[in-house]
Amino acid sequence: MNNQFRLNGGLPKIGIRPTIDGRIRGVRESLEKQTMDMAMRAAKLIEENLRHASGEMVECVIADSCIGGVAEAARCEEKFQREGVGVSLTVTPCWCYGTETIDMNGLRPKAIWGFNGTERPGAVYLAAAVAGHDQMGLPVFSIYGKDVQDSGDESIPEDVVSKILLFVRAGIALATMKDLSYLSVGSVSMGIAGSVIDPGFFNDYLGMRNEYVDMSEISRRIEEGIFDPVEYEKALAWVKENCIEGPDFNDDDHKWSREKLDSDWEFVIKMTLIFRDLMVGNERLRELGFGEEAEGHNAIVAGFQGQRQWTDYRPNGDFLETMLNTSFDWNGIREAYVVATENDSLNGVPMLFGHLLTSSALIFSDVRTYWSPEAVERVSGYKLEGKAKNGIIHLINSGSTTLDGTGQQTDNNGNPSMKPFWDVTDEDVTNCLEATEFCPADAGYFRGGGFSSRFVTKGQMPVTMSRINIIKGLGPVLQIAEGYTVELPKEAHDILDLRTNPTWPTTWFAPKLTGEGAFKDVYSVMNTWGANHGAISYGHIGDQLITLAAMLRIPVAMHNVEEERIFRPKAWSAYGSQHLEGADYRACQTYGPLYKK
Repeated sequence: MNNQFRLNGGLPKIGIRPTIDGRIRGVRESLEKQTMDMAMRAAKLIEENLRHASGEMVECVIADSCIGGVAEAARCEEKFQREGVGVSLTVTPCWCYGTETIDMNGLRPKAIWGFNGTERPGAVYLAAAVAGHDQMGLPVFSIYGKDVQDSGDESIPEDVVSKILLFVRAGIALATMKDLSYLSVGSVSMGIAGSVIDPGFFNDYLGMRNEYVDMSEISRRIEEGIFDPVEYEKALAWVKENCIEGPDFNDDDHKWSREKLDSDWEFVIKMTLIFRDLMVGNERLRELGFGEEAEGHNAIVAGFQGQRQWTDYRPNGDFLETMLNTSFDWNGIREAYVVATENDSLNGVPMLFGHLLTSSALIFSDVRTYWSPEAVERVSGYKLEGKAKNGIIHLINSGSTTLDGTGQQTDNNGNPSMKPFWDVTDEDVTNCLEATEFCPADAGYFRGGGFSSRFVTKGQMPVTMSRINIIKGLGPVLQIAEGYTVELPKEAHDILDLRTNPTWPTTWFAPKLTGEGAFKDVYSVMNTWGANHGAISYGHIGDQLITLAAMLRIPVAMHNVEEERIFRPKAWSAYGSQHLEGADYRACQTYGPLYKK
């Protein structure tokens, strides 16, 4: 199992800043141990509970001394810069000198945990330091336990634990993306606005580079043999043994010959190897004499245009997208890549968000059809029930639907799941593959051939659908819908599924309803969704997405996350405490893109 970060630049660390009352001769001395112990407990909490998406445990860096004034704050910052700290958590049980001790790095997500105890005024410092942050335009997350603790209490209350881990998880995602790349292979697919790559969005909001490669580079590498031939033979044998070829649903005049199908399998496997090498490089290519190609583009996320300039005469990219987005392949179990079909970068980005937050693979789907209970019953005779009783949304797409999305992986209780790769078992891999067919391409869509995965996602998985849209005059906005996958009886599923394309994978999605706004009913969710695609994460992670979006200054346009789960910088409350969606917009507009010069 491979759990090594495969990109250049290293992984961000978490900086812990123990701040203290700087008055020596009785005050500071009495607080040194308590303050540093608090920092060590916070570091232990983080390191024991969080991993990077690549599998490595998160590493914390603690300041060499407690920070009682600006000189010690500067020494701490120098250490953080040297150690590659991307997120900072300040902790204190007492009063400290506010603006002299805070983290002044404007690009680093930051939070302060003020111990709720009556012996020393940690809450007073928290309030003063937050006010200083707000006045200087440095948003900070405020963490303050609900219940008073005794000064010697070394436990961390559950509400504090929840906020620390939520903050750090989102901060790691932000810091990991910085200076990495979105690789655009090809250009705009069929006029899809999300595949019109906006470098201003990537540079200003995410701190990422944009890299561009024409699709002809894939043809060149295939024709000139610029891939590892040993791995290719290994992959070909694995695919023949493990990937089930499904039925050809084309009419008799357009069915593919056996010779064409065999040739397509060889071609799409080579495409997969080459696309991965374009993203992250491959030292094996250097050994083969291709030093430039060995470097890759340091891409943490990529997109493939495919349609139509490629797919009108070449096998499609469905297999490469599916396999790269899956947490295993012929080399074994490994971290999933993040690849957006149709080069839809604005769906690729929330796929990346979800991957970094959950360490799991992401489903890419068309948000295809809203099925009301009445329409389902009229067409199939089946009356929707359970979580599906208010209607369902058909999520289906030919391209990058990860095999993890079958739901054939199971959690510790035997429930359908999509797991971090380090928890995926060989049995999970077998079950995902056995639940999937790879159907010859629909010749009407894909004149060049290829294969699309076909499966039905198991029901009862908690999932979160998200999407970035860019609105002229406003900028990027994030949409979020938490809900559940559901299963239909096979007879009903087949009737509904055959009304679209039977060669593609299906996920039936029932969003959580609130009775208000975009979540008044399922129709309103579908009708309010801002584009034709959605990124689907395992778990209800809307709160994590909201925290990350606030760090990036991206407002959230719709969500169904309970208010008590929402955690944003304290300054957001100054923009209105009654209507939080409007306050979020005003705060993001005021602070502007995180990385804009």
